[in-house]
Amino acid sequence: MNRPGFAIFAGVTLCLAACGGGADAGGRMALSGKVEIDGSSTVFPISEAIAEEFGRSSGGGVQASVAYSGTGGGFKRFCAGETDISDASRPIKDSEKDTCAAAGVEYLTFEVGLDGLAVVVNPANDFVECLSVEELRKVWEPGSTVKKWSEVRAGFPAEDIKLYGPGTNSGTFDYFTEAINGQEDASRPDYTASEDDNVLVQGVEGDHYSLGYFGFAYYWENRERLKIVPVNGGAGCVTPTEATITSGEYRPLSRPLFIYVSRASLARPEVKAFVEYYLEQAATLVPETGYVALDAARYQSARDALAQATAR
Repeated sequence: MNRPGFAIFAGVTLCLAACGGGADAGGRMALSGKVEIDGSSTVFPISEAIAEEFGRSSGGGVQASVAYSGTGGGFKRFCAGETDISDASRPIKDSEKDTCAAAGVEYLTFEVGLDGLAVVVNPANDFVECLSVEELRKVWEPGSTVKKWSEVRAGFPAEDIKLYGPGTNSGTFDYFTEAINGQEDASRPDYTASEDDNVLVQGVEGDHYSLGYFGFAYYWENRERLKIVPVNGGAGCVTPTEATITSGEYRPLSRPLFIYVSRASLARPEVKAFVEYYLEQAATLVPETGYVALDAARYQSARDALAQATAR
């Protein structure tokens, strides 16, 4: 099991051809250097896909490393000046803003897509067809004494619930606890936690009476191994889909996804080129990684903001 708080480098280091003169196939001047990215395991697949495509399209010698130590872990490294880009599945906290400010780290924020949190059970589960926010809160709130499914709802079996969820460094943990429990970071501690969503998928798949949550993209990638649970946020049971996430109908578990980019790093041409490429290709690659793209106007607005911030 991967321990929370430790960055996991997932083989997304792209060592391209040695830098030389001229331009690549896209008209960009050949580049050299390194781009360091860390943060949210939810945003990781998007940044991984962008890094891979950037490597294929670029004619330079850029090394792009993507890691996932969780949103909180990513901001720790980012505010310490260790990374160029921080992936985040929640907005930066005031305490993190203060840390960055104290270190002189200024940044730009770009929303890159939308996500829904997936509540999942074992595929052999034949009794859970929907859970309300109140039932989820009963299970996950601090001090919860719920141990068996029968304590969640009358008629459920008197079997022990095996709980799986993100670790405390995860933006998914932050978002879920605020949306369900009414306070960020407020959660019962007695569950199997990991910053690696693949560990959570394996756990839910392996326990007949399991219950877990993580980003929708990880459910979709493993949908043959899991059963998704519609959530009743007050207007009936809603299953997360591209349509219900985009419309906000899947509430309260729909959320925006971000990248935070160091202004100092943007002075380096390889970082600027990478972020430009990110915002150009997000509309295509975000859906391919299981998330929901923004509309074209919002991506254009982000590109305009980047161009203005980096104008000489």
